[in-house]
Amino acid sequence: MNARIASVETFVASYPVVGQFKFFRQPTRDTIVVKITDDAGHVGWGQSVPSPTWSYETIETVRTTIDHHLAPALVGLDAFDGEKVWRVMNRVIAPSFSTGQPICKAGIDLALFDLTADSLGPSRNPVKLSWTLDAHTLDEVNASVAEAHSRSYRNFNVKVGSDAAFDVEMCREIRRLAPEAFVWVDANGGYDLDAALAIAPKFADLGIAALEQPLPANHLTGFRKLSEQRALPILMDEPIVSLADLRAFHEFGLLDGVAMKVSRCGGLTEARRIIEYMKQHGLLLFASGLTDPDISLAASLRLFSESGLERPAALNGPQFLTATILRRPINIRGDQAEVPTGPGLGVEVDETALHA
Repeated sequence: MNARIASVETFVASYPVVGQFKFFRQPTRDTIVVKITDDAGHVGWGQSVPSPTWSYETIETVRTTIDHHLAPALVGLDAFDGEKVWRVMNRVIAPSFSTGQPICKAGIDLALFDLTADSLGPSRNPVKLSWTLDAHTLDEVNASVAEAHSRSYRNFNVKVGSDAAFDVEMCREIRRLAPEAFVWVDANGGYDLDAALAIAPKFADLGIAALEQPLPANHLTGFRKLSEQRALPILMDEPIVSLADLRAFHEFGLLDGVAMKVSRCGGLTEARRIIEYMKQHGLLLFASGLTDPDISLAASLRLFSESGLERPAALNGPQFLTATILRRPINIRGDQAEVPTGPGLGVEVDETALHA
């Protein structure tokens, strides 16, 4: 089966932000929606979700890269030949340490998946979500936990890394308020090695499940020392862009698992390869995202559902974002996100809701 790519278009989709979250101080979470049409008129939709306070990609770089570089190179290719599509994308936008502009390329990858994949089927279990807690005082911790419970969330992923002493007190308070919760902490590279080595056993004493991204992505010797400490499972997030990255970091003994992001590794194609490697080598799979709305969220739900995810997923788009560009929004009931089961990504875009 084949279908030639006839056009690649981009649109801006913005979502109002509610609540407090360190990566979104502006009033909207802006994304680029990708529409790929084949020569028979069939359409696939994707979404790139740049976050310039988290990575080097921006809404402007994503759109200009697709419009001026990737789209012209992809027109005429077989939409079902994913390997060739990726060869072309990586030739047009070369790698840096790993895949170049992966968040940008994720929009293309998801649109092609949406265009070419079959229905998921009706039997998928919902994905359990965790509540992202980003607090600066204990009063804020109390308020956030109360809000989570009011919305039937029972598990937490916690932003740490700015003040080690407060981080311990915050986690102690979470444990008091939610003693049965599954809790892990994410430093987003905020600690230095001495602070991380000192705080990991304290987190372990509080029953924290894992320490995500304790050090900056390029502090590889520090990751090895933390892994050798064995106080807590050490997860990588920001450095995991491709299977090649994960394989090298695993062979060097730097991690126990990955906080997996579909958008960070360029979409579902590479994400599936990474998860297969993790299963083969007994690495811990934690699910994460980039405050994904709509199309990108649908892709993450599909991936983590089919992967048999055992832990609550830090997919916090439903927590922090309002509005939708979908004709039928993804169904979120409490902390349960239903997995769309239609063809491709299983969602239908309302094109009238998009900004040209």
